[in-house]
Amino acid sequence: MKLLLLDERYPRGLLAGFEVVSTPQEDVVAVLTMPERPVGPELCAQLPGLRVVGTATVGFDHVDVPEGVAVVSVADYCTEEVADHTLALIYALLRGIVPLSSGPWDAKSAGPLRVLRGLRVGIVGLGRIGSAVAERVRALGADVLAHDIRPIPDNVSLVDLLAESDVVSLHVPLTPETRRLIGRDELALLKPGALLINTARGAVVDVDALLAALREGRLAGAALDVLPTEPPPMRPVAPNLIVTPHAAYYSPESEARSYRMCVARVREVLGR
Repeated sequence: MKLLLLDERYPRGLLAGFEVVSTPQEDVVAVLTMPERPVGPELCAQLPGLRVVGTATVGFDHVDVPEGVAVVSVADYCTEEVADHTLALIYALLRGIVPLSSGPWDAKSAGPLRVLRGLRVGIVGLGRIGSAVAERVRALGADVLAHDIRPIPDNVSLVDLLAESDVVSLHVPLTPETRRLIGRDELALLKPGALLINTARGAVVDVDALLAALREGRLAGAALDVLPTEPPPMRPVAPNLIVTPHAAYYSPESEARSYRMCVARVREVLGR
């Protein structure tokens, strides 16, 4: 069976039994890709025998295939890493870690510092990662509100969550419905002093509206691990903004796990 490898980060040792090719061929049955190499209708038209596309990522919005072609991803490969990174970003904002590390030797130079206990954390998207974040912040004494498109216990509306939360953390996939889910109107609903965390997908947030809210002081702080364009031409800069380079998923263990799980799921689809 021929496999079209679009990204060399997949270890060749995982691909035993496949004939690996680097260019489209009519008898290719599987494709392995990553977000930097989207798979769309133009490529699929060159692969009439295609049966499955695998991506070693949580999201698969970079894959657009015709009906009958399976898409496999690895939604569960980095749950702990992203949840930990989210918590680290929350604490970095609450405790002023970044400005304190580079500013004057003054405990009050970053402004008032806060504790997580007693705050209300709004989780938008209560899947694997959102649930893991909720578990962590509850254990540290925070109250949790949750909004999800699926029926879940104690589901609140997005409007109520934004209006009532001290910290809002985003954990939704990128879909037509979630693109720019958080824009100017939604940011205006946040209470004074609120924080916004996005470790989901960059396009879920209108970054220009977010920067304006930070610069105008309508939002106390934000932390972004994802941006609409990656890498960005220039990192966004605004008061109390932390930007990390799409690193929430990463540990050596999770990276190895992602490729291993993706190839295993491609094999399952192909029955081998």
